[in-house]
Amino acid sequence: MTSRERVRKALGHQEADRVPLDLGATAVTGMHVSSVHQLRQALGLDPPGTPVKVVEPYQMLGEIAPDLMEALGVDVVGLGGPRGFFGFPNEGWKDWRTFDGTPVLVPRDFNTVPEPNGDILMYPGGDRSVPPSGHMPKDGFYFDAVVRQEPIDEARLDPEDNLVEFGPISDADLEHFRREADRLYTTTDKAIIANFGGTAFGDIALVPAPWMKRTPGVRAIDEWYVSLHTRPDYVLRVFERQCEIALANLEKIRAAVGDRVVAVFVTGTDFGTQGGPFCSPASYRKLFKPFHVQVNRWLHAKTSWKSFIHSCGSVRALLPDFVEAGFDILNPVQCSAAKMDAAELKAEFGASLTFWGGGVDTQKTLPFGTPDAVRAQVRERLRTFGRGGGFVFNTIHNVQARTPVANLLALYETVREHGRYPLG
Repeated sequence: MTSRERVRKALGHQEADRVPLDLGATAVTGMHVSSVHQLRQALGLDPPGTPVKVVEPYQMLGEIAPDLMEALGVDVVGLGGPRGFFGFPNEGWKDWRTFDGTPVLVPRDFNTVPEPNGDILMYPGGDRSVPPSGHMPKDGFYFDAVVRQEPIDEARLDPEDNLVEFGPISDADLEHFRREADRLYTTTDKAIIANFGGTAFGDIALVPAPWMKRTPGVRAIDEWYVSLHTRPDYVLRVFERQCEIALANLEKIRAAVGDRVVAVFVTGTDFGTQGGPFCSPASYRKLFKPFHVQVNRWLHAKTSWKSFIHSCGSVRALLPDFVEAGFDILNPVQCSAAKMDAAELKAEFGASLTFWGGGVDTQKTLPFGTPDAVRAQVRERLRTFGRGGGFVFNTIHNVQARTPVANLLALYETVREHGRYPLG
């Protein structure tokens, strides 16, 4: 069975030959570059000192290259836009070292000049003539967005200010998606999950817009969350126009990529905390659900693509609404959060949702547990989520820096040994 067939079976809630595996196909199913480097070294894929590409600089995610995919049995590849989180393309690679000494390759416009205190600042589009939009503290592993909230004048606040990053897709970007979809489809047997952008309503990672040189509107994280309560009409007007633009763009993208894509990353808006939802079901239904419904109805009417929602934390109270809104896939399935027990989720929502994640806890078990603890949890999640299909194995969000390589090896060895049907 090919990887593409295997993933389609899982998304159709059928058992394939084995549980399909994702690593690195999205920005929330990947691995920190230092952990990728450790894993490649442990598997004997590289000579010592060989650098790994940083393919997503905000979270410092490492490239999951074809040889690593082959070694681990990865079944999914990602199709993304031509520019990264800070607005510059992944090209013109140059040598760099992370603070922990990992040799890496970064794009040409990645700022490698530290501040006097050792911090690293990142600039939108690599343009150092404008204020920085990202900050990595000395000895850190990731960038934080630098909020560049301009003064808000309530009398002049215009929803268009929060729409400047949305607009008709360019011919160049359309050609990029067409070319890359064709390349991935014809040169691999992997299932393709795409992130075309524009459909994540209120994703707090995107609100500060680190790729933009100027950020008008409501851009501070706290101010945006407050606006959900104090400026709901403003938020709704932003979402209404964003949705119109997104649907028009999706029509063009569909014509360019066709049915080569298996699933689409619709939204990464986080609705959960460790203890419960960020917002009530009523607020979700008022502000977000109408637009999720519109996008998902379009996807299901016009394409064969499955709809992927990423939402961290405890979202158990919102899952009935996610299903009603038309989502097919839930990620990252944070089983460590309140009311997110794996067996209960599978029993209640397994017929409606494919669980893409939930394979092992990246907060405690994977970084701090023993290899045996990792193996035990992976086996349990394979049995729980995998029966009857509807499961693509992935860790709960990205694998973090400083994860012991023995635990990484235990993780993927267990998936290979215990992920075949019938599951034991």
